[in-house]
Amino acid sequence: MAALTGFSITIIILAVLILLTLFAGIKTVPQGYGYTVERFGRYTRTLTPGLNLIVPFIDRIGKRINIMEQVLDVPEQEVITRDNASVEADAVCFYQILNPASAAYQVAHLEMAVLNLTMTNIRSVMGSMDLDELLSNRDSINERLLRVVDLAVEPWGVKVTRIEIKDIRPPADLVEAMGRQMKAEREKRAQILDAEGHRAAQILRAEGSKQSAILEAEGEREAAYREAEARERLAEAEANATRSVSTAIAEGDVTAINYFVAQKYTEAMAAIGTSTNSKIVLMPMEASSLIGSLGGIGQIAKEVFGGDDDGRAAATPPAPRSTPSVRPPRSSKES
Repeated sequence: MAALTGFSITIIILAVLILLTLFAGIKTVPQGYGYTVERFGRYTRTLTPGLNLIVPFIDRIGKRINIMEQVLDVPEQEVITRDNASVEADAVCFYQILNPASAAYQVAHLEMAVLNLTMTNIRSVMGSMDLDELLSNRDSINERLLRVVDLAVEPWGVKVTRIEIKDIRPPADLVEAMGRQMKAEREKRAQILDAEGHRAAQILRAEGSKQSAILEAEGEREAAYREAEARERLAEAEANATRSVSTAIAEGDVTAINYFVAQKYTEAMAAIGTSTNSKIVLMPMEASSLIGSLGGIGQIAKEVFGGDDDGRAAATPPAPRSTPSVRPPRSSKES
């Protein structure tokens, strides 16, 4: 009975040792981590996330490395630019471990190493630029920092994915001077634009005046041309009328002569009658001339209205009361 008890104890001990050995050889790695395996203190392999087996009591877990992307806050530091302007800048760095073995055994204090390397390159890159270039080219600064730092941490199995400059703060007096400079530049541009607008307005007004003068001159020229043409046609008409009267006189046509004289007389009297002013016109004239004119007018009326064979008009208009009747002198035979 005692032997059975001892055997049973031995079996139990062996079972416990086997369980302990199994537990020692089974390793579960969480997602986002990588474990290094050391055999007698020497690196052998890297365990990936999931269930892994190692040799118990010979292999052991060396470093537990976080392979997720991590954020490193770069503290604020003073930077002197190329034009001797002092500014304060801070940044943020994103990195990820791609090779856990290199990150565990190639560098000590990886996070501090990446931090100091980033700060050093920030001072180097920003110090090689002028202040104006520094404030307006943040994308260029970020790109240069990323390229330089990523190349420096590559032997450590680290990949720098992004470096961003969070803030750049010049001194207060420098900010005030920059504000005055910006205000002066804006006022200068405003004055230039105002002057250009005034010049453009003057040019447009001058062009308008020029076009107006050209059109007015063309209108006056056209009016003068038409007036000259009208005078020319009137002169031609007068010449034709005079030529016709001259021809009639040469041929002995008394009717045409009487018509011409009566027309001129009528036109003169009409011009005097249409005057807007109240006036008295004294026209000295001989009685014989007046009688001759009236006789010419009577002859024209006879020819217009028609007459019989003995010289009397078919319908003679009554003579005006103011015109005295004049009888021709008797001949000697009638007396």
